[in-house]
Parts: sequence; C-alpha cells; structure tokens
Amino acid sequence: MKVSLRFLCVLVLLAVITTGCRKEANYLNLPDLGGVFSVYEKDLDFSNEISGRLPDDDDDVAFQEIIDVFSGTEAFAPSGDKIRGWGLKRSPNNQPPVVDPGAAELLKKYGGKYIGDTSKKTIYLTFDEGYENGYTPKILDVLKKHNVKAIFFITGPYLNQHQDLVRRMIEEGHTVGNHTVHHPSLPTLSNDKVEEEVLGLDRAFKEKFGRSMKFLRPPKGEYSERTLAITQKLGYCNLFWSLAYDDWYRDKIRGPDYAYQKVMSNLHNGAVILLHAVSKDNADALDRIIRDAIAKGYRFGDINELLNE
Repeated sequence: MKVSLRFLCVLVLLAVITTGCRKEANYLNLPDLGGVFSVYEKDLDFSNEISGRLPDDDDDVAFQEIIDVFSGTEAFAPSGDKIRGWGLKRSPNNQPPVVDPGAAELLKKYGGKYIGDTSKKTIYLTFDEGYENGYTPKILDVLKKHNVKAIFFITGPYLNQHQDLVRRMIEEGHTVGNHTVHHPSLPTLSNDKVEEEVLGLDRAFKEKFGRSMKFLRPPKGEYSERTLAITQKLGYCNLFWSLAYDDWYRDKIRGPDYAYQKVMSNLHNGAVILLHAVSKDNADALDRIIRDAIAKGYRFGDINELLNE
C-alpha cells in the first residue's frame, strides 16, 4: 500500500509529541504545534484573575484581609495538587510585604522570584499583557523617555494579534515573558498540558523573533509545587510580584492620581511591581511614577538581574 509523504510526516510528528521529546532543547525549533497563531483574545478567559477576586476598595486593611483569607483556602486541582494563590500583606513605611506562610520558601526551592535584594533601592517594572487595550504604545514611549527597561508578559493571542508591539518591546531592550498560550490556571492541567501551554508560546515566540523566554508568570496568580517543579525543569523562572493594586478593570477609570498613590505609597527596596497594561490610569501615571521614584533614590533595574541573585 502506497503511503503519502505527508502522512509519514504526520506520523513522525506525532511520535515526537508522544515520546516525551518535548523537553529537549530542539523542541522549541518545531513549528507552531500549539496553534498560537490561531488563538484570539475572545478564546481566553480573563474574568478570574487572582486580583479579580478582590474588591474595588480603597481600604488597604480590607484589601489585606481578603488576600489573607483567600491565601488560606484549601483549593485542590483534580490531580490532588493544592492550588496556591499568590497573596501579599502590605507593610507600612515602604517596607517589603509579608507573603503567604511558606510561599517564599517554596518559590525559592524552585528558583522562582517575587522580590529583589531588599538591601538595595532597586525596583523592577513588570506588565501583564493578556490582551491589548490601546495603552501599550504610550507605556513604551514613557519607558523609552526615561531609559527604563521592563518585562511584558504576553499570551498566545497577544503574540498572534500584536506582533508589532512585541517587536517594539524587543527592539527597545525590554524582556518579553511567558503568560501561557490560553491563560489557564496551571495547577488544573496535566503535566503535558502545562508543558504545551508554556512551550507552545515559547516555540511561536522563537519562530517569530529567534529567541526563547526565560520568565513565566502563572496566569491568575495560581500555582502549585508540581507546576513550579515542571516549569523550572523547562528552564523557567516563575516571577510573581511584591507590589500590586486593583488595576485590572478595563472599564473603570479612577484617574492617574489613584494609580500614582497606590504605587508610590507601597514602594520598597527590591520591589517587583505588577501593573496591568490595560489600565489607562497606569499609562497616564507612569511618567510621574518613574520620575518621582528616581527622585526618592530608587533605581529601575533590568529584570534579568534577578537571575543572578
């Protein structure tokens, strides 16, 4: 029986996928097996971010209490993993926050980061780019004006639909991080699916820009010891944050002063600042935040410095 060349190629490709070769370095040289370039924003769910579980409340005490309650809940994935939600309790007087009990130690065990050297006045800007809301060009303009480098965590649809902005990020010296293809809660996935969500995006990114990603930000701020172990083995540094506020709303504009006060009142040595790029408030406040943080003696570091700490 005559077998077509195309059929043989498909068989070989399936063999590669099912034999565990995905962990080899050359796996990233394969084409877009994860279908990244056919995924769009409408295919993803952004309604259940960890920060989205928190109220729109100016009362920092209430904000902290709800984080504490959520962090202590016993949620388990089908695999039996405990699903952990990254939570912080803010500290007064520009001191580093308190994180969930045991979380810092677990993250360190698997090479993850959430804060830099707290003996130095160095801070790091990170932006989550699940989808584009029109403010990233302005953010990039401000960063270029001040010669500040940031990391932008993108999803599959973002890479698919906004390659011009991703290219600009790279050309202007910023780092592009992995926020997975479909933005799922990683602990709810099988090992193979975790790998595909992470490496699928990495492959597509390398196909377009000739480089691989180093940092992963788990979607929804959800993780488990299993997902930390898997992604570390894939060569990733899981990067969480030590400063964030309720900036995820795309339809609630409270003004740049709100964003400015939330960031500046919680700045601390080694801060890894999470900002959502969908926020007009963040885009409008960023110039002032950078200028005044520098005036207070802070230096904006390159996120890659954390790999050596």
